[in-house]
Amino acid sequence: MEEEGEDEETPTPSTTRAPGWVLLLTMCAAGIGGTFQYGYNLTIINAPTNHIQKFVNETWLERYGSALDSWTITLIWSIIVSVFPLGGFMGALLAGPMAIRLGRKKSLLFNNLFIILSAILCGFSRYAKSFEMVILGRILAGVNSGISMCIQPMYLGESAPKNLRGTGALSCAVSTAIGLVMGQVVGLREILGSEEVWPLLLASNVVPGIIQLVVLPWVPESPRYLLIDLKDKDSCEAALRRFRGNCDFSSEVEEIMAEQKAIHGQKPKSLCELIRDSSLRRQVLTIVVLSSAMQLCGNDSMYFYASYIFQAAGISSEQIQYVVIGTGSCELITSITCTLVIDHVGRRVLLMGGYSLMSVWAVVFMVALSQQEHIIWMPYLSMVCIFAYILSFGIGPAGVTGLMPAEIFDQMARPAAYVICGSLMWLILFVVGLAFPFIVQGLGHFCFMPFLVVCVCTTLYVGFFLPETKGKSVLEITEEFKTRRAKPHIEENGWLGPQEIKSTSL
Repeated sequence: MEEEGEDEETPTPSTTRAPGWVLLLTMCAAGIGGTFQYGYNLTIINAPTNHIQKFVNETWLERYGSALDSWTITLIWSIIVSVFPLGGFMGALLAGPMAIRLGRKKSLLFNNLFIILSAILCGFSRYAKSFEMVILGRILAGVNSGISMCIQPMYLGESAPKNLRGTGALSCAVSTAIGLVMGQVVGLREILGSEEVWPLLLASNVVPGIIQLVVLPWVPESPRYLLIDLKDKDSCEAALRRFRGNCDFSSEVEEIMAEQKAIHGQKPKSLCELIRDSSLRRQVLTIVVLSSAMQLCGNDSMYFYASYIFQAAGISSEQIQYVVIGTGSCELITSITCTLVIDHVGRRVLLMGGYSLMSVWAVVFMVALSQQEHIIWMPYLSMVCIFAYILSFGIGPAGVTGLMPAEIFDQMARPAAYVICGSLMWLILFVVGLAFPFIVQGLGHFCFMPFLVVCVCTTLYVGFFLPETKGKSVLEITEEFKTRRAKPHIEENGWLGPQEIKSTSL
């Protein structure tokens, strides 16, 4: 086994040039119109908050002759913000059927239709004097993001070689982080964040979509989709030849055919079929835990506190918009770092490390908040906590979570698994966005206590129940889940841990 691994990891110079460029182009082409849109659309709505609220009031006044009270304006603004995750939920439900019927690459291309319609509605909303067009445009932007966040990691996870599978899928987190930072930069008052051009800011998401429509058709479709779903071995080999260059990929074809043989006669599982399948129950539980934890860990809520903490630290309101860009830059730096190391250190280490550090910083942050008015330097400690918390999130949870369904489910179950993963993430994002202000009101300085519990519990779950998936085929990972799910291992000396269970089963 070791000799085979050494042969795979010692490519000749001729085998490394082409596949590196084609795979990199694929990651960039999928990312620019994929998860980049999620990060970008999440942040561009922040800059024109006051301008859009003023537009809503002026539109209502012109229609009905009376101005809106502040409560109603806030309600309409809350709807504009909250329909984005609801659109994402709808997109996640569409992603599975689209991935099966259209394929991975064509689904990403078709997905740009939603963002084009969104840009048209938002871009012309002021001319049409209709804030309802902004609401509909944000729904469509959410649908686009929901589809891309499911299909992009699926596409890259299936296209990358086994030793780079983590790097390929984790590039989704890099794309998201770049989108976050770009949205913050483009939303500056000096660029597109002014009152005169805010419709162009909301419509600027069409640019990444057009770039993807131009570039993505030139890269191959997922080899696994071509062979397992379409049963087209010639096209699969042609795609692998472009991805891998001149290297010998016969063993990879054999592995894909072994997976095809293992699921012979099966059809793609529906959402209900996957949930009812007892043999995949532990895998389903794993993505439910990880997807829920990603939104319940409090990372997005940390942005809620950012402006308040920066003001308390003495930063002027005019300068805060520039400092906030640093929070998005933190996530970008860690996502790039994580992408470079994931195939060396593994998935479990990054997940456990990320959630463990977030647990520590949540405690420090709550202490700092409680002492903020009593100790003069506490606002600076709170600032450190904000950046450290976001950095810890980027270490593992931000990227590894989206990779898991691609690694622990076979071709027939993978689309439905991504529907579960995406739907949970978007629904919880919506719920947390609505509930967090009430959590702050109820718990005060200890508002991060629920997030602390989530981070600790997720760390324990990953440590005890999630096998390492680095460098393993789907069949190998499935067998390891079966080993961990085997008979209860209770002995006189107590419960056996995962490693002991594995050794006794051998």
